[in-house]
Amino acid sequence: MKRAIVSLCIAGVLTAASSLIAAESAPAKQGSPEFERLKTLVGSWQGKTDVGQGPIDITVQYRLLAGGTVVEERVFAGTPNEMLTMYYDKNGKLAMTHYCIMGNRPGMLLKSSDAKTLKFDFDETCGVDAAKESHMHALTITFDDADTITTKCKAIIEGKEVPEHPTTLKRVKT
Repeated sequence: MKRAIVSLCIAGVLTAASSLIAAESAPAKQGSPEFERLKTLVGSWQGKTDVGQGPIDITVQYRLLAGGTVVEERVFAGTPNEMLTMYYDKNGKLAMTHYCIMGNRPGMLLKSSDAKTLKFDFDETCGVDAAKESHMHALTITFDDADTITTKCKAIIEGKEVPEHPTTLKRVKT
């Protein structure tokens, strides 16, 4: 009896593994045009940013995950200030969730886009109380050229909007 159960479990694991391997060879799902543009950022980027205490070096890493359906953005990797943002399509429209050093995870939806710019704004349904919690409230990504982007982040700290500090990032050539 035990041997039969073990055989069934092993067969189940092998079937699941076969399904995963087959899924790996399936073509990536096509995302919204804005998501497809965001996928061009995959790789490492460097620049300087100002988080209120003057310019500091910053490296931003973009990775494609979940069968091409999520772009991960990682900032300050390996430090206590590490933050993560996940970009994905939600009901056919680009959205993001930011896992912040402020201890919350504000969500944003694409508000507008054009040939060079993606503008995100706060999603009221994300679970962050915008009136009471300090949080990232909006983000603009400008595609200056194939190897240069500029980001602007709007944050609300203790109920007050803090000045935006644009950050220009250059693609790291490998």
